[in-house]
Amino acid sequence: MSENAPVDQEASNARRGRAASGGAAARRAARSGGGPGTQLTYIKRRINVYEVLDEEGLALIEKNTDTVLEEIGIIFRDDAEALQLWKEAGADVKGERVHFPKGLCRSLLKSAPSVYTQHARNAERSVQIGGNATVFAPVYGPPFVRDLNGVRRYATIEDFRNFVKLAYMAPSIHHSGGTVCEPVDVPVNKRHLDMVYSHIKYSDKPFMGSVTAPERAEDTVAMAKIVFGDDFVENNTVLTSLINANSPMVFDETMLGALKVYSRHNQACIVTPFILAGAMSPVTVAGTLTQVLAEVLAGASFTQLIRPGAPVLFGTFASSISMQSGAPTFGTPEPSLVSYGAAQLARLPFRTGGSLCASKIPDAQAAYESANTLNSTILAGTNFVLHSAGWLEGGLASCYEKFMMDIDQLGMTQKLSEGVDLSENGQAMDAIRQVGPGSHYLGCDHTQANFQTAFYRSNIADNNSYEQWLAEGEKTAPQRANELARRWLESYEAPHLDQGIDDGLKEFIATKKASMADAFT
Repeated sequence: MSENAPVDQEASNARRGRAASGGAAARRAARSGGGPGTQLTYIKRRINVYEVLDEEGLALIEKNTDTVLEEIGIIFRDDAEALQLWKEAGADVKGERVHFPKGLCRSLLKSAPSVYTQHARNAERSVQIGGNATVFAPVYGPPFVRDLNGVRRYATIEDFRNFVKLAYMAPSIHHSGGTVCEPVDVPVNKRHLDMVYSHIKYSDKPFMGSVTAPERAEDTVAMAKIVFGDDFVENNTVLTSLINANSPMVFDETMLGALKVYSRHNQACIVTPFILAGAMSPVTVAGTLTQVLAEVLAGASFTQLIRPGAPVLFGTFASSISMQSGAPTFGTPEPSLVSYGAAQLARLPFRTGGSLCASKIPDAQAAYESANTLNSTILAGTNFVLHSAGWLEGGLASCYEKFMMDIDQLGMTQKLSEGVDLSENGQAMDAIRQVGPGSHYLGCDHTQANFQTAFYRSNIADNNSYEQWLAEGEKTAPQRANELARRWLESYEAPHLDQGIDDGLKEFIATKKASMADAFT
């Protein structure tokens, strides 16, 4: 298979033709950035980032991090290979705790790319990770769903496929993500096969791999090679996968095993401390930043011991807890400050944030907590945004209605990130001259030429009169989101997948499943 094999140009052109022939619906989708009639490329940010730390503050966090790495150390649990590699690299290894000489981790990370491309099987959907790019990926990890009938229940593989389809159809979601929900109706030791296959079959956007066991990571790489070819995978990045630190300051054998698999095959790892401040890190922003930086530097630099040049992201998931109940909280000021500070400290492609909330239903709390999180995510200059759409209940549930409401906000955010149009058309001097004092712009030539694309048009919000809202059934935003999700799923069309590739994937999955008994733990 050649390097151009991921592109099926004829099928791609056919899809573009369908979108172009969609008439009024396609035009509305293009205006809103929120419908299935068009697809947007990843964001190329044209707005400045927001910084909360000055040079003195950054130096202080770096100094404290060096102290943590050298004097306190990081545990690499149950992984003799990792400990040996650190010894050979010059670290002081005492039992399972690794102490890092000042500058060692940063020195190793010099070989990691500051920007890389994650290739999709449709090359038009490939994304840049790093630099001025922002990539939105959907919710990751929930075992429950809140379905279109308003029922909270365990997720199934059918739910998984539905969320992959919705993410594929959403113009401002650029990445198919990974565990969009946990399909508990499939055995634990086999579900990763169905999950990875769903991303490949029902979407042509880039996707994430399994990290729940090293052998499942190997299966993911093997399936990617069926799609892209062996040489292409070994020399390019087609997977970006999530490696969580077991905070505080521990990497366990499961995460290390998956990290080693992906790094050896030149696939990207998002090394991410999972922080609920007050439980897994100090209660202060500066203390949390120090621990986050120490954990990421240790884990990210380890990828370069496995394969110098392997892509790696600086990840942070930092929230706080209620000091009264211990429950996680979202959309609060302190985690935003952590995100801003971590982005300044990263010096690698950066991942944080999303549309996070603690609410149990897609209500006002869900909206304002998600908006607070998403705004700081964008203004921090985040490159890879996991949990962009669908997150509910502190990450315990993927919600169909919240998914649709979130992608509407993502479209707005993408428009904001484009910045101010200073072209001749953007300056609108001809309009100002034509209208002059005391008139209006509704009928002028410039308005007529631009009205279809002038402003973002939400496909969830209702901006009509009270009387029209009454006449149309007094629908709430979640009700409108519910109807939209149903329409999208009914109209879904799968992207083309070469029959030989599909057959190869199915054969691989069948062989793997036949080789082991079902396990549900």
